[in-house]
Amino acid sequence: MTEEKGVLVCRGIPGLEAAAEEGGARRGTPSWRRSRLCLRGGNPGGGGGFGGFASLSVAEKGEQRRRRGRECEPTAGQLLKRPLATVAYVPRDVALFIAGAIAGAAAKTVTAPLDRIKLLMQTHGVRVGQESAKKAIGFAEAITMIGKEEGMKGYWKGNLPQVIRIIPYSAVQLFAYEFYKKLFKGKDGELSVVGRLMAGACAGMTSTFVTYPLDVLRLRLAVEPGRRTMSQVALSMLKEEGLASFYKGLGPALIGIAPYIAVNFCMFDLIKKALPEEYQKRTEASLVTALLSASLATLTCYPLDTIRRQMQMKGAPYKTVLDAFPGIIERDGVIGLYRGFLPNALKTLPNSSEKELERIMEENSQKQNGAAADI
Repeated sequence: MTEEKGVLVCRGIPGLEAAAEEGGARRGTPSWRRSRLCLRGGNPGGGGGFGGFASLSVAEKGEQRRRRGRECEPTAGQLLKRPLATVAYVPRDVALFIAGAIAGAAAKTVTAPLDRIKLLMQTHGVRVGQESAKKAIGFAEAITMIGKEEGMKGYWKGNLPQVIRIIPYSAVQLFAYEFYKKLFKGKDGELSVVGRLMAGACAGMTSTFVTYPLDVLRLRLAVEPGRRTMSQVALSMLKEEGLASFYKGLGPALIGIAPYIAVNFCMFDLIKKALPEEYQKRTEASLVTALLSASLATLTCYPLDTIRRQMQMKGAPYKTVLDAFPGIIERDGVIGLYRGFLPNALKTLPNSSEKELERIMEENSQKQNGAAADI
């Protein structure tokens, strides 16, 4: 018995091209132009040309799958019995946003003790008064003092406002960044590197301005003596210092965003390009690069953070950056601008990991959107 061999033949379908052209004008290059129709026949002949039947068949099967999916959707009773299944109905972008918020809250909570130590070191001169302003508090001394006076809970004092701040900050930053990207696009519709930096800086400043009162509350709760709730501190500030107290130190906070993003972005790019090619795409290399670039950016902009924190204090002697900069140097020397840099550098690793996670998620999202556009 002779085995029959199959032959693949590509045949043209009359009248299909014009219809596909109309669809392609709306959706870009039609998929039938990127594929051939393969049919099984007994004779090796047949006309050549592009076939669109394959793309039509895929569309028909896709519609059948969607119809079957709608028929097989679970009922409300089934979802109540298995509530975990409802997670599948959450839109992908919302799920990514929630995942980012959870990761951010976890990172902030893990590094909260280091952040509180940093705040105590930064503001010690203002808190103790002018007579002993030259006396600084060290890293080990701050750790011991918190544990001795307030116990284990003291290391997380004031962490609630910064955890609450994550969701509105991320939401405002996300929508603001999309808005500024459209604003800074060139005539060709593309976003340049400079445009991307400007969009990121403006989005950062917008989200900082909207959520800044929570940042001030975080400092007040962390450094003021006693144990008060967030609402008690907020009402006390509003009553004694007025609404403007919630925006003390906003100037250096906004000024520091653009150079920080620029230095971080440029250093990340330079360090990654300096690595051997086989290491550039490895996750470990990306994490180390993110850590180094964030540390260098922090070192450059840290004096503005110290000025901001001291201006946020109740009864701070500084009103503007021009007052605070020479005032801190005169009282504590140049080293006074870098008080608390060590705990700040130590907490950079989890936060850099969070930023790198967000970067990877954004890259994956772009790849999936690009793949979806090609289908």
